[in-house]
Amino acid sequence: MRNVITLTTDFGLQDYYVGAMKAVMLNIAPDVRLVDISHEIPSQDIMAGSWILKNSAMLFPPGTVHTVVVDPGVGTDRDPIALKMGDQYFVGPDNGIFSLLATDVDYKAVRLTNEEYWREDPSNTFHGRDIFAPVAAHLSQNVALEDLGDPAEDLVSYRWTVPIADKDGLEGMVIHIDKFGNLITNITEELLEEVIGDKNVRIYVGNTILDEIATTFGKVAEGEPVAYIGSSGMLEVGINKGNAEEMLSVQKGAQISLILQKESQSEL
Repeated sequence: MRNVITLTTDFGLQDYYVGAMKAVMLNIAPDVRLVDISHEIPSQDIMAGSWILKNSAMLFPPGTVHTVVVDPGVGTDRDPIALKMGDQYFVGPDNGIFSLLATDVDYKAVRLTNEEYWREDPSNTFHGRDIFAPVAAHLSQNVALEDLGDPAEDLVSYRWTVPIADKDGLEGMVIHIDKFGNLITNITEELLEEVIGDKNVRIYVGNTILDEIATTFGKVAEGEPVAYIGSSGMLEVGINKGNAEEMLSVQKGAQISLILQKESQSEL
């Protein structure tokens, strides 16, 4: 039995939406364990949802069913889908939300065309309750992926902008900002090791210049900015006991440059 279902949405917790999805699931699978990954994805921000999934979903026990509803195209011709990636299952809209995971893991997918596993008379605006929740619950009860619909190929896919490396250093961008205001970039630890290594580097982000990559926030004074490798394995910029997004006036999509510094030569 696949006895864990997770929920990731942009619904927040003010309204009834998350509760309604859970009610539908529990009517079909009363013994399932429901786990909230996040309901605070910025509204309609597909790539933010994809980032949250990439850093959490594959940590769950084998057979976990992940219900993902960040769905600005609900009710349009975008398809509802279910996927199996590695030993995990996913249910949600085919709008790019699974892009970051699908680049790292082989998958098979179906379009949810079998209405036997939906609620009757589904709403045009709440597929989370009427399609994704019941399908996820049925999956948790060992319904086969193939029974849910027709095979799906060529899913909608997004990609992060790739960092640029040259003889002068690295240029990347801020791809995500977490709840603490930390600026998460698209520069991986591996790329930093390859291009920068132990060379001296100057980091430019917004109107701020940093002279090193530290190990953690506490390596700088309170209120000071710091660059470090975050838990996701990406270069981040934060403020020790502060909010880098606010204090550095940097938004998602902003450029970050790492410029190699030439060693000064002694005069002859």
